Amino acid sequence: MLLFWIVPHTVFAEPLQEVKAIVKENYVGEIKGNINDAKSIADLMKMLDPYSTYFTREEFEAYLNAIELTSVGIGVVIEEHEKGIRITEVITGGSAQKAGVKTGDIILSINGKSTMNMSTSEASTLIMGKEGSSVSLTLLKENGETFTKSIVRKPFTLPNVTTELLYGNVGYIALSSFSTDAASLVQQALRNLSAKGATSFILDLQYNGGGYVSSAEDIIGLFPNAKVAYRLKLAWGNEIAYASRQSMQFPKNTRLLINRYSASASEMTAAALLDQNAAILYGETSYGKGTMQSFYELSDGSILKLTMAEFSGPKGTKVHKVGVTPQIKTNNDPLYLAHYDAIIASLKGYKERPALTKVQTTKTFTLSFNHALSSVTIPKGTVELVTLGGNTVNAQIQQQDSKLIVTPQKPLIAGAEYMLIIHPTLKNENGKRLKQGSYLRITVAQ
Repeated sequence: MLLFWIVPHTVFAEPLQEVKAIVKENYVGEIKGNINDAKSIADLMKMLDPYSTYFTREEFEAYLNAIELTSVGIGVVIEEHEKGIRITEVITGGSAQKAGVKTGDIILSINGKSTMNMSTSEASTLIMGKEGSSVSLTLLKENGETFTKSIVRKPFTLPNVTTELLYGNVGYIALSSFSTDAASLVQQALRNLSAKGATSFILDLQYNGGGYVSSAEDIIGLFPNAKVAYRLKLAWGNEIAYASRQSMQFPKNTRLLINRYSASASEMTAAALLDQNAAILYGETSYGKGTMQSFYELSDGSILKLTMAEFSGPKGTKVHKVGVTPQIKTNNDPLYLAHYDAIIASLKGYKERPALTKVQTTKTFTLSFNHALSSVTIPKGTVELVTLGGNTVNAQIQQQDSKLIVTPQKPLIAGAEYMLIIHPTLKNENGKRLKQGSYLRITVAQ
């Protein structure tokens, strides 16, 4: 999704004629047929690209709510489970929270219908509904007890920005949608993480399908080297749009994550940062939706969403149908490598050891040195096992002659990545510190 706002136009007697006139004047893209032959708006929409859509007023409001991550329901995030539908998150302030529903509860039935083998899509349809109506859930608690509760549906908003201070003072910010307040939310996250000590940042746009173009301009304006937001090809000519400069900005070494599901405004942001060397991009080639849509209100109150431009990066990087390719491509979650690189940047003078791949979750790490190590207890923090995308892992550190043995206190996470760091505060048998620290990357088998 990448959107302008409602555009005024000449009013005709019939909505179909209005739509035909708007398409003739503004549409950018292939038309499959002769729009004059269309007998209905539905027929006309079939002739245009998949991003041009006709909405009733109610459908339009639901569409905007989706961009703002607002829905009417009970305020839960769910996943499929062998016993039914498991609740993975309870939204603060939602009616489910007020009814005592907890994360980990399993929904056994919805309005009397069993959730066994039910998809999350079907469950969501049953749970959501008209504001003020009720839905009956039978829940299995973690202690084995079951109870049935009638919960009133009301509007709730999913969190658009999530943050975490990762190991190495790396601030992580994930943005789910380019909502109207996206830039202010990201800027507040930047401010909060900086106050906690973050000195470098990762902005995650994976799975972000887009939103408002004005929000993309604002987000791009958070990067000091990004002056231009995008180039536009419209029905009546070409234009250049500039980023909206923000009062607080990311540092120049910020890393941006994208994947195959990053689309539209996410790709506009990625292309702008790529073309102007304003961030380091990690991940997969993005979705490839490089078109822009505007809304047109018709005389009967319905809404036409129409593709009216194709955008490219400031230096002409094509996005539509090809996507944005990051400088650093990854085969798994790009957060792992982005965090690894961010940590390395702060380890001046350290040496990289050969990586360990496909290690078992119960792995004990043994590192060999040229000289015997000090028999004195190793000071805390001298050796650190770090979850990439997270923080340090509790581990037992032992030395045996010239070997260092690192034993995690809990099993490693299958498919995850870690980093082992040996700081130069480690001493040999003569009490001398290592000449340089070292580190290595670890990949755990699935």
